[in-house]
Amino acid sequence: MILLQFQLIAQQQFWLKYEIVGEISQQDTVQVGTEAELKQFRNGLLAELHQRGYLVPQLTEKSVGKDSLFMSLDTGEKYEWYSLGLGNLSNSILIKSGIDTRQFEGRNFNYAELSRVFERILTVSENEGYPFASIKLDSVTENSNKISAALHYDSGPFIRFDSLQVTGDSKISKRFLAKFLQIRPESPFSQRKINNSIRQINELPYLRWSGEPELSFQNEEATLYLPLDDRKINSIDGIIGFLPNELEGSGLLITGQFDLLLYNVAGTGRNYELHWQRFNQFSQSLQLSALEPLILGSNMDVQASFSLLKEDSTFLTRDFRLDFGYRMDGGAYLKFFTRRQAGDLIGVSGLSERVNFPEVGDFRFNNYGLGFDKSWLDDVFFPRRGALAKMEFAIGNKNILVNTALPPELYDGLNMRSLQYYFKGSFEKYFYKNLNWGLYSRLTGGLMENPNLFVNDLFRLGGLRTIRGFNENFFFADNYIYLNIEPRYYFDTYSYFMIFADIARLQNRVQNLPVDFPYAVGLGFSLETGNGIFNFIYALGGGNAQDFALNLSKIHFGYTGRF
Repeated sequence: MILLQFQLIAQQQFWLKYEIVGEISQQDTVQVGTEAELKQFRNGLLAELHQRGYLVPQLTEKSVGKDSLFMSLDTGEKYEWYSLGLGNLSNSILIKSGIDTRQFEGRNFNYAELSRVFERILTVSENEGYPFASIKLDSVTENSNKISAALHYDSGPFIRFDSLQVTGDSKISKRFLAKFLQIRPESPFSQRKINNSIRQINELPYLRWSGEPELSFQNEEATLYLPLDDRKINSIDGIIGFLPNELEGSGLLITGQFDLLLYNVAGTGRNYELHWQRFNQFSQSLQLSALEPLILGSNMDVQASFSLLKEDSTFLTRDFRLDFGYRMDGGAYLKFFTRRQAGDLIGVSGLSERVNFPEVGDFRFNNYGLGFDKSWLDDVFFPRRGALAKMEFAIGNKNILVNTALPPELYDGLNMRSLQYYFKGSFEKYFYKNLNWGLYSRLTGGLMENPNLFVNDLFRLGGLRTIRGFNENFFFADNYIYLNIEPRYYFDTYSYFMIFADIARLQNRVQNLPVDFPYAVGLGFSLETGNGIFNFIYALGGGNAQDFALNLSKIHFGYTGRF
C-alpha cells in the first residue's frame, strides 16, 4: 500500500478528488478541512471495501496545487470464505453466543462480521467467569482467493466473585446489597452483573455515589468496591391549607396533611410509609404501606398497603392490597398484585323512602392486576432529566351487598355480581436545558368500566398532586386524562421557582354530569434548607363546578424534614 501524507492547514478548506478503480468504479469530489476529516474519509472508504471482501486495496494520494488532493483506490482481488472451523471452541459457548460458522461459507470475507463473532464469544465468556478470555484465527490458509481458518479460544483463568466492599459512609447491609445486585461470594464473575449493579444502585433513592466504583482481581477472585453514602431521604412532611369554608359561607377552613416516609430501614432496603390527610370539614384519608425487598432470598419484593377514605357522612371505603414486584433489566419493574376494595354507606337516614337506587352503594371488589414501571431518570430522588412511565391494569368480580336501609325492591333486576376492570397510567418527562432552566411535564389517564358503578368506586382527583387549584379529591371520574406543565428556574441544587398550568378532561357517568374540562394556573417555589425542603404553591382553578376566581384560590405550603 502506498500512502503519501498530505498536511492540511488548520481551518482551511481543501478539495479532495477520489476514484475507485478495479472491480468497482466510482469517483467524486468532496471538501475536507482538517487532517482528522481526511483520515476519517479515507478510513471509511477502506472499511467499505473490506466489508465487500477486498482485503488489500492499493491506495495512492498526491497533492494537486495548493488546495487540492487526488486519491486513487485500486480494489485489488476479492476474497471469500471457504470455511471457518470451530477449532477448540466448545459447543456450550457456541450455542450461548448464537453463532453458526456455516453461514460464512461462500460469503465475502468481512472484517466487521468476524469482529462481531469475536465480541459475542467474549461477551458470553466474561459473563460466565472468564473475563480474560481471548479469541483469534488459527490455521489460516488462502487458495485462489478463498480463505480457510479455524477459531482458537483461550479461556484464561476462571474468576469468582469474592465480596462487595462499601467504601463510603453508607450503613447499608452488604448482605442485602449482594442479594440486590445478585453478586454473591463464590459465584462466577459476570461483567453483565457489574454493569447492571451501577444502574441498579442509581435506582435506589437512599444511596448516592461518593466516587467511582472499582474492580479488583487477585488470586482468581474479583472484588467490587462501591463508594456509597447514605442520602437523607427519610421525610416528615406536614402541609397546612387555608380554604374558603364553603359549608358555613364565611371564614377559613384549615385542612391538614401528614406524611412519614422511612427508607432503607436498618440498612436492609425496607420501606415504610404513612399518609394522613384532611381535605374538607368532614372527610379524611389514611394510607399505610410496607415494602419487604428480596423476600426469602429471592429476587421478589413484597409490599402490603392499606388505605381508608371517609367521605363526609356519605360513605367509607377501605382498600387492602398485596404486591409482588420483580426488577428487570434496563430500569424496568414488573409487579403482580391482588386487591380487595370495600365500600359502605354511612348515612342511611331517609334511604327507606327512595324510589330509585342511590349513586353510592355497598360493595366488595376483589381484583387481580398487573403493573409495569420503566425509568429513564438521571436521579430517582430529584430528577432533572429523563422520563418515568407507569401502567396498571386490574380486573375482578364486584359484589353488590344488600343494605337493609334500602327498599328491597330496588335490588330487583340488579346484577349483584359483575366483572369490573380499570386501567391507569402516567408518563413523566423532565427536560434540563442548562444549570438554571428546566421543565417538568406529566400526562396521566385512567379508565374504569362496570355496568353498576357507584360514586364510591370512582377515581378521585384534584389537589396538590394531581390537578392543582382545587380541593383535595374534589373530582369524581370514571375516566380522565390530565396534563401538568411546570417550567422551573433552579437557583440551587434542590431549590427552584416555578410556574405551572394544569389542564384536564374528566367524565362522571355515574352522576350523569357533563364532561368537565378543568384547568389551573399558578406559581410557587421549593426551597432546600439545612434538613429539609420548604414548599409554597399558589393556585387558581376553574371548571364546571368551580369558578376561576381569586376568592377560590388555593394556597399550599409546608415543610418536608429529611433525615
